[in-house]
Amino acid sequence: MIEISLLALAVLVLLLTLGVPLPFCFGGALMVMNLIGGTTMKGMMLTGFNQLSNPVLLCIPLFVFAGSLMSASGIAQSLLNFVNVFVGRIRGGLGVVATVSCAIIGAISGSGLTGIAATGPLLIPEMASKGYPRGYATALISNSSVLGLLIPPSVTMIVYGWVTDTSILACFLATLGPGILIMILFSGINLIMARKFPLILDPPRTVRETVREGTTMFSRAVPALFMPVIILGGIYGGIMTPTEAAAVAVIYALPIGFLVYKGLTMPVFLQAAKDSATAVGAIMIMIVFSLMLSQIFVMEQIPQAMVETIFDITRNKVVLLILINLLLFFIGMIVNDVTAIILTAPLLLPLMQAIGVDPIHFAAIMGVNTAMGGVTPPYASILYLGMRIGKVEFSEIIKPAMILLLFGYVPVVFLTAFWPDLALFLPRLLGY
Repeated sequence: MIEISLLALAVLVLLLTLGVPLPFCFGGALMVMNLIGGTTMKGMMLTGFNQLSNPVLLCIPLFVFAGSLMSASGIAQSLLNFVNVFVGRIRGGLGVVATVSCAIIGAISGSGLTGIAATGPLLIPEMASKGYPRGYATALISNSSVLGLLIPPSVTMIVYGWVTDTSILACFLATLGPGILIMILFSGINLIMARKFPLILDPPRTVRETVREGTTMFSRAVPALFMPVIILGGIYGGIMTPTEAAAVAVIYALPIGFLVYKGLTMPVFLQAAKDSATAVGAIMIMIVFSLMLSQIFVMEQIPQAMVETIFDITRNKVVLLILINLLLFFIGMIVNDVTAIILTAPLLLPLMQAIGVDPIHFAAIMGVNTAMGGVTPPYASILYLGMRIGKVEFSEIIKPAMILLLFGYVPVVFLTAFWPDLALFLPRLLGY
């Protein structure tokens, strides 16, 4: 049966590589298990659909909807205007604004695609008008949008906590350290690269003018700033569960969008709801199929067989961590982050525990690796969306995107794997 399971995995990878829609990829693997392996599908289907009733999964549509409302309401614009008052005269300051804004928006929506969708239309033209090459501006904002998958609350960590039965709050905290470190490195790389650009800086202001304008922009940004405070404060303070925080985010975004920033109108609201429903529908179908496949693998004891096979090759923890990171990086290049976690977390977690890696530490390892796939071809959904929003060609964006990845992201991937305290410090601080 192990051979048939490996064949099903091979079919899955082949279909993914050919660009077949994700639900059909998992469906193809399930057909192999059913037709060749003789696995009964009725029970697996019941298991998959029963799992969808888990309240934890309600976070996903709510956070996706909150992100869509935030993008359309003007919340992002107010945050950008406030931050730009203080860094607009610094060479490379606008790039730092882009990076930090993506982190803040990620803290609201939990989605990388929301980050590029919310900040890209605003910042890419602005950066281009200030002298940044358009391809570089698009690459910086696209790569920074990955922070939405690491700065909590994160949809990927909700899914990881659910499939591995690990505390979701602890998973949120595990990726926070790596996410902040990536944000700092991206900002530093931007300041270095900005030295060679013919930038147009904001005119000098007196302290009084800066304070006056900053006060004005802050007063307009207060409703937007309260959104991450309410969400993160409620979760970390133990006041709300992640699901409740997601619901509060949606409820809060509605009056702010309609009455305060007035970016939401009824047609805009209905379009945001439609887009969110379409995205969530695709995610849920994919989850059902991938859960069915994962359940079959567990029943056939594939995880245990993988552990034994790998241990026959090596028991060196360092070598195993390198191999696991390379595997996750490869998987992230061909599927989205949610699919990668559902597919691999149940298979790899027994191996990680066997070599002494804490499940919360493994959450951070999976998070940083699978998030990187969003800007790494051939999958690179965030990068491709950035290209469409920034109106640039692949040849313009790929070089700066790879520079940011190699010097700002890859070091954090290895630090997360080999320095557990980066991921575990905050969870331990709060008793996890």
